[in-house]
Amino acid sequence: MSGSIPVSSSIDPQPAAAPVREYRSESPGARAWRRFRRNRLGFWSLVIFSTMVVLSLFAEVLSNDRPLVVRYNGAFYFPLVKDYPETVFGGDFGTPADYLDPYVRDKLTQGGNWAIYPPNPYGARTLNYFAKEPNPSAPNLDNLLGTDERGRDLLAQLVYGFRVSVLFGLALTVVGVLLGVLTGAVQGYFGGKTDLVFQRFIEIWGSMPELYLLIIFSAVFAPSVALLLILLSLFGWMGLSDYVRAEFLRNRQMDYVRAARALGVGNGRIMWKHILPNSMTPVVTFLPFRMSAAILALTSLDFLGLGVPPGTPSLGELLSQGKTNLDAWWISISTFAVLVITLLLLTFMGDALRDALDPRKADT
Repeated sequence: MSGSIPVSSSIDPQPAAAPVREYRSESPGARAWRRFRRNRLGFWSLVIFSTMVVLSLFAEVLSNDRPLVVRYNGAFYFPLVKDYPETVFGGDFGTPADYLDPYVRDKLTQGGNWAIYPPNPYGARTLNYFAKEPNPSAPNLDNLLGTDERGRDLLAQLVYGFRVSVLFGLALTVVGVLLGVLTGAVQGYFGGKTDLVFQRFIEIWGSMPELYLLIIFSAVFAPSVALLLILLSLFGWMGLSDYVRAEFLRNRQMDYVRAARALGVGNGRIMWKHILPNSMTPVVTFLPFRMSAAILALTSLDFLGLGVPPGTPSLGELLSQGKTNLDAWWISISTFAVLVITLLLLTFMGDALRDALDPRKADT
């Protein structure tokens, strides 16, 4: 047909639809970690403190008076994990070898024999009977931070003492958190007479003279870390209990709790599965400050002679030695520096953690 406009049989394809991006909401934990990492002071405090703790856990490898590996007359020995008599290395006595003895050291380096020593060849209880200076001796090439009044290497004392303090503080924090969360949750959830009875008990228990009790028990029982942990745990839970109680009193009136009760969910499940996860902010924020207080408490008790058993590496004992030996300035300065750095790192971590978990902090 003339004048008609030809129509193409092919149909132009429609442009492909743009892919739909799937957006996932950020979890509260991931959001808190992002905020925490943004706080450079708190984040690097965590890195430094974690490094110090990990290194202290391997204190025997870093600071010990025994070689890590010995090759003697073609055989390998591992003095770090097993005692060997001096006769094994060509000595005259059947007693355990003293690897600081120049005679034994010469035996281990002659005729193709060799030994690998830790970076600091002194342990926490090592007494160097071959020292050339009276104790306490100032820092030198043999003892980088000097020695204490008993002749023990100060660097080894600080490494092992730091580990004792951190592990004790961690254990005391865990026990205090468990007791504090349990008592605070029961008070806040049930309220009424239960809350009233617990509050009166806490007021009475908190008025007990904690230091006098420690003095009495230390006079009756032999000093031990376990006894000290139990005694301090009896009083270390009350501060956190108040925070958890307040969170439970607030959250138990929320709609999700009322809905769970209407569905017949038991009290235990509501407390631990529903309310507690929404009340963890004060618990997590409390941890670094509680650990700092535990380390400081142990150091103070050791300073007064009421802490760990004698002979156990202790920062408090070193501070006491520094007070007794005022001319041995290296004891006080080194110990005080380790203690202050530890407490500052924990404080910075606590501040950063508190800001990261604060919902009022706007993301930037």
